[in-house]
Amino acid sequence: MQMPTQKTMTRHSEPIEPKIQPFAQMIKNNIRSYSMVVALVLIMLLFQLLTDGILLRPLNVTNLILQNSYILVLAIGMMLVIITGHIDLSVGSVAAFVGALAGILMVQHHVPMIVTVVLSLLLGALIGAWQGFWIAYVKIPAFIVTLASMLLFRGLTMVVLKGQSIAPFPKSFQNISSGFLPDVFHGKNIHLLTLIIGGLLSILFIWLEIKKRNNAKTYGFDVIPAAMFIGKLISIVVVITVFSYVLATYEGIPNILIILATLIVAYSFVANKTIVGRHIYAIGGNEKAAQLSGVKTKRVTFWVFVNMGVLAALSGLIFAARLNAATPKAGNLFELDAIAACFIGGASAYGGIGTVSGAIIGGLVMGVMNNGMSLLGLGIDWQQAIKGLVLLAAVAFDIYNKNKAS
Repeated sequence: MQMPTQKTMTRHSEPIEPKIQPFAQMIKNNIRSYSMVVALVLIMLLFQLLTDGILLRPLNVTNLILQNSYILVLAIGMMLVIITGHIDLSVGSVAAFVGALAGILMVQHHVPMIVTVVLSLLLGALIGAWQGFWIAYVKIPAFIVTLASMLLFRGLTMVVLKGQSIAPFPKSFQNISSGFLPDVFHGKNIHLLTLIIGGLLSILFIWLEIKKRNNAKTYGFDVIPAAMFIGKLISIVVVITVFSYVLATYEGIPNILIILATLIVAYSFVANKTIVGRHIYAIGGNEKAAQLSGVKTKRVTFWVFVNMGVLAALSGLIFAARLNAATPKAGNLFELDAIAACFIGGASAYGGIGTVSGAIIGGLVMGVMNNGMSLLGLGIDWQQAIKGLVLLAAVAFDIYNKNKAS
């Protein structure tokens, strides 16, 4: 047997040289995500100028978070549904129904808040399982199943509430949407804990990005130039620092922001780093090919809708807590705002493409537009018309990119 020569051994032991990704190629590969981030920044700057600086005042920034929290929760779940190639039109009605039952339990029957929240989330899971069964196993199109559920649970909401609102909720429940993280350092004019958390997040972000870049270099993957990498780190750290300072000058970090951050991190990890996430993308890309590859497509689709039901229930609880009432009109058009957030955030109308962070960016675009137009005194009629045009433009942009790539 021929022994390897010293030359051969040296060649195989050499480290793999990383490839520096050209700027133009990087923009082309990430055009969806970059375009929406740029659009969000430009929209914020535009309304900041038009509103004479009101948009980014600490009070209004906090209100932006509180006002859009329930839509962002729905957008996270809706993104997974859209990636699999389906749609869910029932989430607004499910949110209203769960909020109504939570009101009955807590206000009328004095059930403890924790027990009510757990029961509400379990109810959302059961509703999602009900829909997932018809969609995944009976093969009824998701549009039809969720449209039927939208009508069903909207009607049931009116039945259980008897056309009236139920209020008020216990203070502990209201704090889900209106409470803030207490400042254990007792800052006088500024929330010190918020600043410390912002600093820690900046350090964590820098460490994770450096680790990610080093891993990419180790395996010879494309990396962006060092100057751009440093610029990216500085830009994100500045955003985190400014955002933390703005929150710290008001009441600090809202409780709902902690819930949102937890969901974003958890679902981003599931979508990008787990087998389940890869299966979800595979189903959206080509369901038949995924099934032939061993993916249990029916089971994955079923659990995606169970997850959507849980997040719809959570959204209903958040909205009820913010409103401090369970009302028959709750959840109206929530599904359209969540779907719009996903498509604006880069989801493909054909399935198989989308990110959790993109859904959040899309939701923020919608939220900033709503808030900015309200501050300018623009009527709800014009707001709806403008949002419709933005959604159409986002989907047209997606189809244009798809056709250009093919």
